[in-house]
Amino acid sequence: MEFHQESQSGWEANAAYWDASIGQEGNKYWKLLQRPALERLIPRHRPGSKVLELATGNGLVARWLASIEGGGFASVLATDGSAEMLKHAERRQTDQEAAAKTLYRQVDVTDAAAFDELLKSEPEGFDVVLLNMAIMDIADLNPLAKALPKLLKADGVFVATMLHPVFFTSNFSRSIELKDGNDPNKPEITRAKVIREYLDVPPSHTVAEWGQPTLQVMFHRPIHEIFTTFFRQGLVMDAIEEPAFKEADGVKDRIEAHSNYTQLPALLAFRLRRSS
Repeated sequence: MEFHQESQSGWEANAAYWDASIGQEGNKYWKLLQRPALERLIPRHRPGSKVLELATGNGLVARWLASIEGGGFASVLATDGSAEMLKHAERRQTDQEAAAKTLYRQVDVTDAAAFDELLKSEPEGFDVVLLNMAIMDIADLNPLAKALPKLLKADGVFVATMLHPVFFTSNFSRSIELKDGNDPNKPEITRAKVIREYLDVPPSHTVAEWGQPTLQVMFHRPIHEIFTTFFRQGLVMDAIEEPAFKEADGVKDRIEAHSNYTQLPALLAFRLRRSS
């Protein structure tokens, strides 16, 4: 599988830097976009629900799920392909009550056999399977898509968030136009993103956080390709969102910051279910 091992190695090398960047409480993307979307998409009405989180990173989402009051989550199995990431996740799980219902495990989501092993420990499946901000980091989505009908209970849901394929993982550039306007103290700023390639964009070497030890591999897929991968396995979509930053979220001293592009969504979030 092309680029898979390079992707895994990159996350191992960048694990400590990524953990320091995300921290215990998460960054702007988590607080303003990801968490609000997950709060809307993840059902919490059933007590005793079991959650499987894939690509947990430093355990940010697992900690949140395990600590939600009245969330109804009895257990959270938090997994990641990086052993180094899991070390940081376990270290940051300091809440004893949340830790008591959280288990960490190394799982490569491109390995079909890994999902078979998960089902041995949870043969009835999970109420929620969650993949937060990682689809663009996975070399092959097919093993996950094929496993989901078995991983999900009959009324279970798969919830995912990712960088928006149009405005973040395509071949794009940011454009900023300054024009003298009616305000004598500042120019009128018009921001745009120019999309040069979208349908066929090869894996790229990029940066998640400036200053990280090494580049990482990002896998672009057009939206239809992402969803078709899951639809072919009998899954259906019942919710989709395109979260964007608001004016108040912008960075005034960095006019090029992504959070200033308030008309262009930063994320794509969706929920899938078994069709029957």
